[in-house]
Amino acid sequence: MSLMNTIIWDMGGTLVDTYPEVDRALARAVWGDGPTPEQLHEVSTLRSTSIAHAIDVLSNRHEVDRRVLDEAYSALKHRWESRPAPLMDGAVEVMAAVHAAGGLNLVATHRDRTSAGALLDGLGLHPDDLICAPDGYPRKPDPTMFQLLMRRHRLRAADVLCVGDRPIDVEAAEAAGLAGALLVPEGDVRTQDLPKGCLVISSLRDLLTQIG
Repeated sequence: MSLMNTIIWDMGGTLVDTYPEVDRALARAVWGDGPTPEQLHEVSTLRSTSIAHAIDVLSNRHEVDRRVLDEAYSALKHRWESRPAPLMDGAVEVMAAVHAAGGLNLVATHRDRTSAGALLDGLGLHPDDLICAPDGYPRKPDPTMFQLLMRRHRLRAADVLCVGDRPIDVEAAEAAGLAGALLVPEGDVRTQDLPKGCLVISSLRDLLTQIG
């Protein structure tokens, strides 16, 4: 893979370590305070598809009113306005390296704009552009958000790397003709299911060797 100078970032689970708090909030909504490791694992497994999927399945499986789960997630997003989830390790350094190389840090997320903006502001992150699927764009693995960023900033595909934590992120990159990197902190991924040439990383710091 040749050196890149621009990154299209996913947000939750990639730039920001949101998932542990999401899992705890949904687990508490189902089982009450002090969820067990097994209960947290159940939520995490469902959430790996999407938060909406986790809420749907948990509501049906455990006969919990969906509104209770929705309210738990909404309350968490509200808390993030004053107490944001932590940044992923290496995020600041990689974003700084991108700017030092003359590139752009762009974000394409499924999160709504109000929540995304509040979380980024609370963490002091200032990407060069932000596209949110709820603004009217199809969700990944559809490549539309990536394609829009490419056109808007007149980027060359050879200069861009798309970074996310789920296979749909790299599938969207492939569909847009872009290189993809999948963040898998635990190292548990079936590489045969990923697009050919996908870069698998265990830390965002691994990206420092890809920027130039």
